[in-house]
Amino acid sequence: MLKEKLEELEEKYKYIETQLSDPNVVGDLDRYKSLSSEIKKLTPIVEKAKEYRNILRQIEENEELLEDEELKELAKEELKHLKERLPELEQEIKLLLLPKDEADDRDVILEIRAGTGGEEAALFAADLFRMYSRYAENKGFKVEVLSKSLSDTGGIKEIIAEIKGKGAYHLFKHESGTHRVQRIPITESQGRIHTSAATVAVLPEAENVDVEIKPEDLRIDVFRASGHGGQHVNTTDSAVRITHLPTGMVVSCQDEKSQLKNKEKALKILKSRLYDFYRRKKDEERAKERKSQIGSGDRSERIRTYNFPQGRVTDHRINLTLYKLDSIMEGDLDELIEALIVDEQARKLKESGM
Repeated sequence: MLKEKLEELEEKYKYIETQLSDPNVVGDLDRYKSLSSEIKKLTPIVEKAKEYRNILRQIEENEELLEDEELKELAKEELKHLKERLPELEQEIKLLLLPKDEADDRDVILEIRAGTGGEEAALFAADLFRMYSRYAENKGFKVEVLSKSLSDTGGIKEIIAEIKGKGAYHLFKHESGTHRVQRIPITESQGRIHTSAATVAVLPEAENVDVEIKPEDLRIDVFRASGHGGQHVNTTDSAVRITHLPTGMVVSCQDEKSQLKNKEKALKILKSRLYDFYRRKKDEERAKERKSQIGSGDRSERIRTYNFPQGRVTDHRINLTLYKLDSIMEGDLDELIEALIVDEQARKLKESGM
């Protein structure tokens, strides 16, 4: 089955190659771009297919050499290495053949909200944002805050940020859900451990071609931005609230002094939420998965627990516990995220029957 699939893709690759050298195609910029993009995606598979075919040929040749007394031992050794490499290569090819999430290469809109736990939940939300910011910077991504609401103690009630960088969504998408923390709050005089929660939503950033927003579908309200305790941070109506009437989605932005800038940020967030909404609508299975991940911010619903007294982090979806909480909170998320990606790949391979 795998061999036939690879032969089919190699034929497709050769056909596209001939098309790309056709003057008629070269003169058609859109078609040329489309075919170039397709051949770029096929190239890694075709390269692995060549290696796969080469290994099968070498196995056959070495099996024939087993009949030769002089070369038998050499052939045995070679066969051992080839047969060890073959299943590894088959796995690599199967992963390349899995359907790609069209959003994987996109930038991300990251939303973090304090859940159950009052001020301690807001402080934890701030810790999570710092953790993700460090991780993003380590990957060479750029982080820009679009909207934030702080608590009285400097925690975060809600923050929405943009993370820009190729492949950002691929790395961040498994972070959606309820994150639970167990630790002794600064305000706790008895030294008792409290449990708090924060919710994280990760949305692929929408491009202009993804979502068409009709002006008549929007209600835009402007109001005066306010600071802590209701104090006015300025005297003009610079804050913007946009309501998408067909879906009822509401986005507010008041961080900028300019009404125009607040409107631009609110529209960016709205587009990404709508893009994610329509993606989920097309795929009911994905909708159920995301709903179960994000939850309500209640203590009992969680994808991951950060236990400070024991210095451990547990991801409940894959039953992985790491005793390196300090470095994880500093943005060292590679081990966690790689394990989640591998788990997703294993599930996809099982579903595909490969």
